[in-house]
Amino acid sequence: MLIPVILSGGSGTRLWPLSRELYPKQLLPLVGKGTMLQETLARVSGVEDVTAPIVVCNESHRFLVAEQLLQAGVQPQAILLEPVGRNTAPAVAVAAMAALAQLPEDTQRGNDPLLLILPADHVIRDVAAFQAALAVGRAQAQQGRLVTFGVVPTQPETGYGYIRRGGGEGAGSDERPGSGGGPAFAEDLAAGKGLVSSQGSAFDIAEFVEKPDLATARGYLASGEYYWNSGMFMFRASKVLEELRALAPQIYQACTQAYTGACQDLDFTRLPAREFGACPSDSFDYAVMEKTAHGVVVPLDAGWSDVGSWSALHAAIPADAEGNVRLGDVLTADTSGCYLHSTSRLVATVGLQDHVVVETKDAVLVAPKARVQDVKELVNQLKKQDRHETSLHREVFRPWGSYDSIDHGDRFQVKRLVVKPGATLSLQLHHHRAEHWIVVAGTARITRGEETFLLEENQSTYIPLGTRHRIENPGRIPLHIIEVQSGTYLGEDDIVRFEDRYGREGQSG
Repeated sequence: MLIPVILSGGSGTRLWPLSRELYPKQLLPLVGKGTMLQETLARVSGVEDVTAPIVVCNESHRFLVAEQLLQAGVQPQAILLEPVGRNTAPAVAVAAMAALAQLPEDTQRGNDPLLLILPADHVIRDVAAFQAALAVGRAQAQQGRLVTFGVVPTQPETGYGYIRRGGGEGAGSDERPGSGGGPAFAEDLAAGKGLVSSQGSAFDIAEFVEKPDLATARGYLASGEYYWNSGMFMFRASKVLEELRALAPQIYQACTQAYTGACQDLDFTRLPAREFGACPSDSFDYAVMEKTAHGVVVPLDAGWSDVGSWSALHAAIPADAEGNVRLGDVLTADTSGCYLHSTSRLVATVGLQDHVVVETKDAVLVAPKARVQDVKELVNQLKKQDRHETSLHREVFRPWGSYDSIDHGDRFQVKRLVVKPGATLSLQLHHHRAEHWIVVAGTARITRGEETFLLEENQSTYIPLGTRHRIENPGRIPLHIIEVQSGTYLGEDDIVRFEDRYGREGQSG
């Protein structure tokens, strides 16, 4: 049995302004028709004996993740909510504990499931090659090895960590990574074996290497001994917990306490903030793979990208004859080698070369492709200024639908609400603002104080300051409402919830 574990906890700031803290890149349709999370789920759907996934995500993303799983027709085994980010080692630990907790009989028979750890924000063009690599990794993981998938490098990339391979065919040396791989590696080199593109093979891990400078990266590529570190893994659930207990005991103990104290909240498993927050923050590579005696690397040559920058996204999407990737309403003249993305209005360029232009409803980014790694500096500036553009788009998604702040000024704000069929907003009130609602499409059931009544298209109502109120959509089509707020303070934290089907009583936003 193979359980995909989807890690969906990143914030994706390098793809700002499309990716935001509360709407990160894994939840966006950046390359295919589906979001990156949905594409990750789709590429494992045809794998033999694969089961429903376990998803680990940030607590603030829970409703977006659940909605995208629903849209993809996927019923997960569990959605584990991290109250704070603690990197990938704790995420793997709690996922392994969840897998074993759900299959106690298999665990007792020594036939516990294999876990396939997949970040939710990667692109893989050749799904068949990816699944072939999984088959190789599976054979190794069934023998108790911890498998990582090393991407066959195509250029001297300085933005990735590297893995140097050791002996071939998963020789299972007891040497730790960094030992050089032992005699088997030297014999393979003498025999001329194992070009770096060797599909269908597994190799011991000689060492993990940090991101190199350009000259060093060129040497890695020329040697044929190095792979990009993909951050994808496969192993038995019991084996990875055994290694965590031995090699990262603080992480293991903190995660054990956190998982033991977890509680169910609707369809989610909520990890307690105090216990999980006390866990050291570390990547699975550092905590386990660089120390274990049981690691192997399986080459992966499948058109992989972690889409870690705008230039990487440009390379991941087929370009036109001028080398441009054009998405949305884009017009060009004498423009080449550019990534041009419009979401809400016309973007026009003249005489532009090798640039990125990204337009959203509330922000526009213009940068040379050679400087896109510096986008994080812009995000840092925005955070220092406490601007909302780092965390939210103008259109904000909620479990009941979405709202778009289409205009605002002194003492007023105008929003467009879209409420999904059958959905209900919380019963709430505001201390500092009143609201006017106008139904544009659909039918609304309104609670206002002690009253409950229906509003049809082109009808409106007024909610006085301090009055309990709620909107419901009893119909079968989306409900569209224009909301005009007026008052001394219009922030989202001026919400007092009394009843909420999504478990947000007492919360704001």
